[in-house]
Order: sequence, then C-alpha cells, then structure tokens
Amino acid sequence: MARRYGHLGDVEIFLAVAEHGSLTAAAVTLATTASVVSRALVRLEQRLGSQLLRRTTRSLSITDAGRLYLEQSLSAFALIDEAERAILGQADEVAGRVRLSVPTTYGHYRLPALLDAFARQYPLVRVELNIANRNVDLVAEGFDVAVRLGELPDSGMVARKLEDAPLCLVASPAYLQRAGTPASFDELQRHACICFVMPSTGRVSPWLLRDAGGDVDWSPAARLTVSDDVLGVVSLAAHGLGVCQSYDFIVRERIERGELVELLPAMRGRTRAFSAIYAAHRRPSAAARALIGALTGAR
Repeated sequence: MARRYGHLGDVEIFLAVAEHGSLTAAAVTLATTASVVSRALVRLEQRLGSQLLRRTTRSLSITDAGRLYLEQSLSAFALIDEAERAILGQADEVAGRVRLSVPTTYGHYRLPALLDAFARQYPLVRVELNIANRNVDLVAEGFDVAVRLGELPDSGMVARKLEDAPLCLVASPAYLQRAGTPASFDELQRHACICFVMPSTGRVSPWLLRDAGGDVDWSPAARLTVSDDVLGVVSLAAHGLGVCQSYDFIVRERIERGELVELLPAMRGRTRAFSAIYAAHRRPSAAARALIGALTGAR
C-alpha cells in the first residue's frame, strides 16, 4: 500500500519557509540547502495542484491557497504534538511555541507581570512577542493570539474580553500652573489637547467622556497630535505640553508620583475594551490555550 502521508516532510519544509520568510533561512533552520527546500515546495505544489508561494529572486509571499494550507497544517501538527505528549505521559507538561501580538499599551503596562507568572507555570512554552501599534493579520503573519482594542468586527475570529479599561484626563503640574486647571467641559475645550491619530482612519481618536450623566465622544481641536505610538501622548503631557486622555493603568503611577494630575474626575466613567482574539477555524495548540487562559484569568 502506498504511503498516504509520505509528503509530510515537504509540508514541514513549507511551514519553515512560511515562518522564516525565505528559502535560505528555512534551509539554515532545517540544516539543508536552498535547492532541497525549493524541490520540496515544487513537489508539494504539484501534489496539491495549487501555488502556495509566489517566489521571485527578490521576494517571497504566500498565496490565498497557501495561507489556508498553512493554517490547517499548523493545526494538524499541533494535534500530533499533543498526541505524542499524551502517549509519552507528558499531557500535563505543556510545551511549544506561541506567537502573540499586543499593542504598546498592553505590552508595556499589562503584559510583563502576566508573562512572568506564565513563564514560571509553563517553563517549556516559548512565547514570541510582537509589540506594535498595528493590527497584525493573524492568519497571514502566523500569529496564534493577538490582543486588540475596542469593538471587534465579525471577522472570523474568536474574541475573549480581557478587561474594560477605565480612561481619565491628565496634565502635568507645570502645564496647569501655566494654563490653569479646567473646572468644566467648556473650560477643557479651551486647553491645549494632545491627541492620538488613529492609523486606520487618519483621524483624531475621540475622547470618551461622561457629562451630566450622558456619554460624550469628543474629538478635540488638537494643538498637538501623535501618530503610531499612542504612549507618546502621555510622555508629552508629562512634559507640560497639554492635556491628554489615557488609561488609568498607564498614568496611575505617574499621578501617584506627582508627575501628572487627574482632571475633571466627574467626567470619568468611560472605558475601552481589550480582548484576546484567535482564528475561529484553527484549533489553538495546548500552549496557545494556556496563554489565552492566562490572559483571560482562566484557571
């Protein structure tokens, strides 16, 4: 009887190329040559009757068919890994690699303590962390889990809410000494506001306020705007350039040290949601499930 899965070695080579982004890098990882890698990809594409990768002398990109095959293959290999650990009596010993993408706000202020505890509980799990102010494509870029901000569209992703993070307004004592402390929403509108420009729209991210019991989404006429790095608004406010809105968990320590002052606390009460997401069609590995559990506080 012919071997039904004799091509799995070629699949493993395809996964290595997709992960490392080039034939040469995959060859180095697999301790082989680029020509061997190239022949394996040709065999696999011939078997499937579909192009998985677009290859030129200068670049390599994955096709839609390749992206689908990549995701399904990763899931299949993860199941094999779990089956082997179960047979070897290591079912409770979670191991493997997890690729996680988070925004800078979460990466710098929420994640370090969580990952420290996770690493102690799961020493055999290797976390590859991407911290960036952009929404990665989980499927195309090979991420297992991502933390996203705000309301999530129905995009074929499973979302697990992490928290509703409270927002507040802050400015430095030096700025307030120079410009005065706003006592109302009307007075706030006359102050220098430092705003973040959303990369998805190119527009100022509205400030979420509560005034007279009602929700107010206000887009200030910003005197200073920041793009790409949302943490920049806090740094600029701390240096006396104006008022900004940020999350409690980012500014709380600076307020306690006297570097920032909370303004108009009666207008607080609004939040933004953070969620962990992963692809609905792909069964997370044991390592990814453990990390999702740690992020969401599951036991």
